Amino acid sequence: MSQIFGHLNVSDSDRVYNSTVGQQAIFEAATAYVDQANADLSAAMSVFLEEETSDYKRRYKLPGAGFLQKRGSDGRYAAVKAVGEWDIALPLEDFGAQIAGNDVDMRYLTIQELDRHLQTVVNANTGTVRYLLLKALLNNAQDSFVDQYHGTLLVEPLANGDAVVYPPVLGSSTEAIDNHYLESGYIASAIDDTHNPFPTIKNELEEHFGVAQGGSNIVTFIHSDQRAKVEALANFTEVVDPFIKQGVNTATVLPFNIGHPGVVVGRCDGVWVVEWRWMPTGYIYGQMLGVPAPIMKRHDPEDTGLGKNLQLIAQDMEFPFTSSFWRHRLGLGVGNRLNGVVMELAAGGTYTVPTMYQ
Repeated sequence: MSQIFGHLNVSDSDRVYNSTVGQQAIFEAATAYVDQANADLSAAMSVFLEEETSDYKRRYKLPGAGFLQKRGSDGRYAAVKAVGEWDIALPLEDFGAQIAGNDVDMRYLTIQELDRHLQTVVNANTGTVRYLLLKALLNNAQDSFVDQYHGTLLVEPLANGDAVVYPPVLGSSTEAIDNHYLESGYIASAIDDTHNPFPTIKNELEEHFGVAQGGSNIVTFIHSDQRAKVEALANFTEVVDPFIKQGVNTATVLPFNIGHPGVVVGRCDGVWVVEWRWMPTGYIYGQMLGVPAPIMKRHDPEDTGLGKNLQLIAQDMEFPFTSSFWRHRLGLGVGNRLNGVVMELAAGGTYTVPTMYQ
């Protein structure tokens, strides 16, 4: 949190105490820093997020398909109604942390120490949001959430083969159920040109959202353990190292400018490959860009005044760090159940939820 020193005009090498600088100044600087941290986190997670809302329940709708009706000279067209809708619900939970100390502790608290404590809170917030995101995407079971004001809500995963009927895929005129939690049939160490997960993930998304000439705007996230195997695939093209001047006969990859976590390592079979160390090893997640993202984030209604994102709730504005509470009220759930595919690299027969997200 080195930015706090810029806000306070204090060098990070100075031994300046909380009481010397003034607690109100520190309060304002810390709030400004956390606001920036919230913005950075939102940018990194924006690839997964369709919207933020205070809705606790919604009917998610997609347009239908089919054919126009042939009419005789005196006939009428039959009435039609779009199909392709499902109910979703979003949880809302209260997460937080506290920094506390007595008046003596606060008098001896240096800027550097306060910096360290606040960075811990920010890191914990990032870890919490990341965990909720990955659980929403990787767990294929419907979740039951008891809402204090709205009763029991059923939070849905990506398409998991349940009774929901989705709009026809390309090449079909029939609505059908679908399952986007797949098992490869081979383990991660077996990835090669014969056992290549990317065409399967790509096809599962393109059948719903269309095929782009030359390559779709699909992003996949892999764990570091899979990187070497993926880079060895014949159709893999690595991202250009910005510190190396490329030759005229060298294939290059155009920039990928969508906010996301992890590091873009290249493209393979028409999809982006991003190394994200927080993806569970042995799993790959894929998503189509340019269409509604899968995740929706719930927050409190605006008229409650409870705010959004990580924020400081101060009981005493004169001495806000005597006992300061940092809170983030949020809930993440899937809206667009079709825009996301999870593949487990295993040969067990059926998809298994990663242990951490069960």
